[in-house]
Amino acid sequence: MKILSGLLLILLCALQYKLWFADVGRLAASRLDAQLTQQQRRVEVLEQRNRLLTAEVVAFKTGLDAVEARARRDLGMIREGETFFLVPDQDW
Repeated sequence: MKILSGLLLILLCALQYKLWFADVGRLAASRLDAQLTQQQRRVEVLEQRNRLLTAEVVAFKTGLDAVEARARRDLGMIREGETFFLVPDQDW
């Protein structure tokens, strides 16, 4: 009877080890859940970025206002008759 109890205890410990620490165990499932959550957040950020880029492309295709705004912002372009003022970012 002691041998059978010992074997059952060893079998129970082996099954518990598999349940918690194996490749398909609880800890692995927990890690996969964390990775899934992280990837879902990343996908949401990338989808938002794609929506913004799509809107920008549509704006570029429909008129020159978006092109002019982009040139003003990125290249510092000004229209004829406007005065350019440069405001430094540093505090003196």
